[in-house]
Amino acid sequence: MNPTSHPEVHFPRSARRALLRRPVLIAVVVAVLVVASGAAAFAGQSPGALGQAAPAAPVAPDLETVLNNVRNWIMGILALLATVFLSVGGVRYLVANGEPGEVGKAKDAFRNAGWGYGLAALAPVAVEILKQIVGG
Repeated sequence: MNPTSHPEVHFPRSARRALLRRPVLIAVVVAVLVVASGAAAFAGQSPGALGQAAPAAPVAPDLETVLNNVRNWIMGILALLATVFLSVGGVRYLVANGEPGEVGKAKDAFRNAGWGYGLAALAPVAVEILKQIVGG
């Protein structure tokens, strides 16, 4: 064996996954903390402290506005979750390295993303049905 050559090191697949999980988990925790601290800083600002009058509590003028806001929130949350599943599926597919179990998990994530986008597209229909039931 040549002293300058390095033997090829092979890690078991589970060890590689464990090495990948820790940085991803740390990145997710840091992202959540950054978003939470930004929201807390924004919520901590009081308009009265800047010399402006504090705004009155928001009141929806009618039921249709409330239901439209509910529809928009549902669609936004579903689309966000579907995009997360799509991203996770793509990363899993890239990291799978041809392993059938991991490729199957990636395909499941893609399927779940499709369901999420489908439900987001159906949210306006559900809100219209709710409007008919409530009489809005």
